[in-house]
Amino acid sequence: MTTDETPEEVHEAPEETADTSADPEETQETVEEEALAVKDDGIKRRWYALHAYSGQEANVKKNILIHAEQGGLKDVIGDVLVPMEEVAEIKSGEKKISKRKFFPGYVLIQLPVHPERNPELWHLIKETPGVSGFIGSRTVPVPLEDSEVQAILEEIRGERERPKPKVAFEHGERVKIIDGPFSNFLGNIDEINAERGTLKVMVEIFERLTSVEVEFWQVEKM
Repeated sequence: MTTDETPEEVHEAPEETADTSADPEETQETVEEEALAVKDDGIKRRWYALHAYSGQEANVKKNILIHAEQGGLKDVIGDVLVPMEEVAEIKSGEKKISKRKFFPGYVLIQLPVHPERNPELWHLIKETPGVSGFIGSRTVPVPLEDSEVQAILEEIRGERERPKPKVAFEHGERVKIIDGPFSNFLGNIDEINAERGTLKVMVEIFERLTSVEVEFWQVEKM
């Protein structure tokens, strides 16, 4: 913990926020090969998005694949994905990488164009537990744009963005220091360093504003 005295008052800057939800429920070690595999069978396929009940995404994927194999439709379905991303989180001063779903409530599936025209396939997917329907109308699902799919695959592979720090703080936010020599001091966040997992908090010491550097875990929100 370090200090730098300054008489300047804190000025709020534009908000800097990040999603703090994490769900490392499922990993996808072979996602690159699965997602990029193209079946050379003459069938034109597109990616579609299924609405799935929250927390059921992995089960939906598993059940679709099992039922497709049992029903002789395994070769019709191109692939099924629950998109995951890596998130960097600071705990006790250590950076840890976890995985989370970045499209909670959705499962991506690669199907022949106009899957609604294949009664067996349509029934299999619609009757899978945890599935509430396709994106699109009730009777005609709308395929995802190729650019959307490419962006998703790039992010899964880490080509689009590196792991995102889970920053649960905002510039100018009021916090209480709960650990260290400045424990119980109140102040406003003046600087956020997501890579290091530290904050600079402006606290009043001897009637002067002083910048105190603390780690994320050393403060709590007011």
